Amino acid sequence: MDPIRHLKISVLVLVALATLGVTGYMLIEGWGFLDSLYMTVITLGTVGFKEVHDLSDYGKMFTIVLIILGVSVLGYIVGSFAQIMFEGQIQRIIGRKKVEKRIDSLQDHYIICGFGRIGQLICKEFAAKPIPFLVIEKHPEAHEKLHHEEYLHLRGDATEDETLLRAGIKRAKGLISVVTSDSENVYITLTARGLNPDLYILARSGEEGSEIKLRRAGANKVVSPYVIGGGRMAQAILRPNVVDFIEIATGREHLELQMEEIMIPANSVFVGENLISSGFRKETGTIIVGIKKGNGKMVFNPESHSKLEAGDTLIVLGHPAAIQKLEDLINCDSCAHDIIKKHKPEHPLA
Repeated sequence: MDPIRHLKISVLVLVALATLGVTGYMLIEGWGFLDSLYMTVITLGTVGFKEVHDLSDYGKMFTIVLIILGVSVLGYIVGSFAQIMFEGQIQRIIGRKKVEKRIDSLQDHYIICGFGRIGQLICKEFAAKPIPFLVIEKHPEAHEKLHHEEYLHLRGDATEDETLLRAGIKRAKGLISVVTSDSENVYITLTARGLNPDLYILARSGEEGSEIKLRRAGANKVVSPYVIGGGRMAQAILRPNVVDFIEIATGREHLELQMEEIMIPANSVFVGENLISSGFRKETGTIIVGIKKGNGKMVFNPESHSKLEAGDTLIVLGHPAAIQKLEDLINCDSCAHDIIKKHKPEHPLA
């Protein structure tokens, strides 16, 4: 049991014992409340003061029992407090309070359920971005690594409502369930969907047929590591150069070329423009390889006159600095006006 809980229980027992002592002296000896309280305190404290009044035989027997119980409880309290001091429980409590404060301040974050091999890779990628996230893990051995990596985490069962609520699921942007058991992933998905109907849920599927159950439970997307891994290995033999390109473009460790997605905000000046008038390619040197429309339709290799709409997501390929320049350009209204004026054809129909 937690030493802090030991101490709390001991204090409650001491208060109950004091109440018993006051009540006992009032009933047995017929004393007033103040005299009974004073006698109870000096008895439990074993200070050795003289009795307030002479005690009857029943009063003496009651006092003996009270002393024995009081010494036992006080000894237990001192032991619990010493354990707290020597085991560093106070520092842990302070640390836990800081963690709870950080969790309460999270907004639009991701909750990662499970810190196995896949969960660790996800955390590594999120931390490099960086993207706000929180890990829920119930196995104690994984928490040492979570402490070492300094990832924000909670110890608990992600299938329980209380744990997900502590993780701020009402304020979360998405949840990723990657525990090893498919049945737990289904239950986590079902629980999370019930607590936050607007949450984006990504779930891991291990066994055949579990994908359907996960989607029924409310998962927006289901990923099978075995299917992806098998497909990637086959493509590495069949199309090695294509696989190398994809790894370079999507891998975080490759800094020469990256693929990223950038959303066009609803209030952006670029809404209503096309790829030519936006000047994205000429100003940044990036390549727009695709546009995901607001209705979910994906447009690959869009034409130069493709119109940009609010909520469109650009799939961009380029150097990291160029991608960052494009992102800054989209979010800078004053710059956007100049760019559009510079690249917009004077005679659109020509």
